[in-house]
Amino acid sequence: MSIISYLETLPLNEIVKYAGGGAPKNGVPFMGYPRQHPSEANKFILMYDPLGDNPRIIEFKTEDILYMENVQAAVTEAGEAAPLAKIWIRKGAHGVILEPFEVDDPLHFANKTKDLREHFLRGNKR
Repeated sequence: MSIISYLETLPLNEIVKYAGGGAPKNGVPFMGYPRQHPSEANKFILMYDPLGDNPRIIEFKTEDILYMENVQAAVTEAGEAAPLAKIWIRKGAHGVILEPFEVDDPLHFANKTKDLREHFLRGNKR
């Protein structure tokens, strides 16, 4: 599936908002442009920090959302608006970062994922 398919999917609209007052203490906020996963109904993708220096596409399970609030829309230089949301994800949940790389021998990754891999192999112990 192409990256364009991820970005052109439907808006994420089946989020159950947290009923308590304010953001939950057992969540971590992510701000970005949420979309329904193009092929898996139980997941969503988030264009994290879309206008920042280091934008990412992150995938989460919808069940890990604790709270969501809409924030201002981001506007590109071309005048296109992208509605942003701040989404609190349950601490301990796992996400997937879609990371570009260059096909070569050996592969050249845009960012190093070695530390994250070692973290998971240690059993998430800090």
